Amino acid sequence: MSELFNQFTRRKFLLTASLSASAVLLKGCLGNPPEPGGGSAQTQSAVQPVANISPEQKPEITKVKLGYVPIVEAAPLIIAKEKGFFAKYGMTDVELSKQASWGSARDNVEIGSAGGGIDGGQWQMPMPHLITEGLITKGNQKIPMYVLAQLNTHGNGIAIASKHQGKGISLQLAGAKSLFSQLKSTNTPFTAAQTFPAVNQDFWIRYWLAAGGIDPDADIKLLTVPAAQTVANMKTGTMDAFSTGDPWPYRIVKDKIGFLAALTAEIWKNHPEEYLAMRADWVDKNPKATRALLKGIMEAQQWLDNFENRKEAAEILGGRNYFNLPAEILAGPFQGNYDMGEGRTINDKSMAPYYWKDGKGSVSYPYKSHDLWFITESVRWNFLPKDYIANNGAKAKELINKVNREDIWKEAAKEAGIATADIPTNTSRGVEEFFDGIKFDPEKPEAYLKSLKIKKVSV
Repeated sequence: MSELFNQFTRRKFLLTASLSASAVLLKGCLGNPPEPGGGSAQTQSAVQPVANISPEQKPEITKVKLGYVPIVEAAPLIIAKEKGFFAKYGMTDVELSKQASWGSARDNVEIGSAGGGIDGGQWQMPMPHLITEGLITKGNQKIPMYVLAQLNTHGNGIAIASKHQGKGISLQLAGAKSLFSQLKSTNTPFTAAQTFPAVNQDFWIRYWLAAGGIDPDADIKLLTVPAAQTVANMKTGTMDAFSTGDPWPYRIVKDKIGFLAALTAEIWKNHPEEYLAMRADWVDKNPKATRALLKGIMEAQQWLDNFENRKEAAEILGGRNYFNLPAEILAGPFQGNYDMGEGRTINDKSMAPYYWKDGKGSVSYPYKSHDLWFITESVRWNFLPKDYIANNGAKAKELINKVNREDIWKEAAKEAGIATADIPTNTSRGVEEFFDGIKFDPEKPEAYLKSLKIKKVSV
């Protein structure tokens, strides 16, 4: 058991709930809880006619319960239901269940839909791997899960409390190091929060800080705060940083609570974001239904990547049953238009969220090399033991091969008639490069760790 998962028990997650907070947010990996009146189960609208499904493709079951958090990463699930893409492939009874937090999603997938929970849904990485290993479950129970698709890229960023405007906090932190040092020396350290440890939004803020020469474990105070506290706590002015997802950052900037220092699209262009993952026992029992779900999601992802559809997408997601906010708050970021605060704007479609294809190829396909990066970052911060990446990541790759079912994605893509050119032939996307010039070669994870100046593991 790693140091992290001994430290962050369920009770300790709750202890931070009363903390007051203002804001840096890492735009995207965790959103806010359901608004009052928002239902768990959504009703299907604009249903497409069911496709002429051959007997060998007809799903074994038409019912499934998927969890989601109300941020743009959930869009493929919501659009697949509301536009009838799930029903088109025979999944006529898909229930989408809004989760108040990632901890709730974890708890609900532990018990499964038969116990009143969920069968799977939207996840930060590497939560499916950690749940499979029993590292974040009750009693360390191992609950095998399968990663089936990537849901999106981008849709995330880092924001700073308004009190730090004009102090040089931006993508490059060289000009702000003295501020962090000064706050630390006066026993009032820069205080940032994320909503679940050792997953996407924790990694984004850690990478950004460390690239600027700031140790997230020694130079600042990094807390876990439940999502229910996000917007309210940001207004109090007692925190310097926070992490949440579109569409909430736009609201925070417009309310003059904070400003965005950077988009994660600037930190790592075309980076992997959140994923569809299911309980392995559900998939093993329902292989045809699994492929039907994937085909519906693939069609939704392609629909979302037609920018002419994004106005409608914003209206659907903004509805009372889902995000419960004005559609215009979603519409700008969906087009790559970001008000960053401090008088800075970004108008660049390549910085928008993508769901089917981005500048490096497939978004939907779950590259195993990306799983390896998330696990390597876990080792970097001592969330997982170093042996996971020893011998070129042999132990990590064994886990990835068990959890990542890219083979099922390919089967579904072929059934859906996806063009051969859009079906990757390699489980690695190759070498990745970050804004600070650091490169991650999935063939050499230990070399990547050695290249990083700030880390908690010695290599």
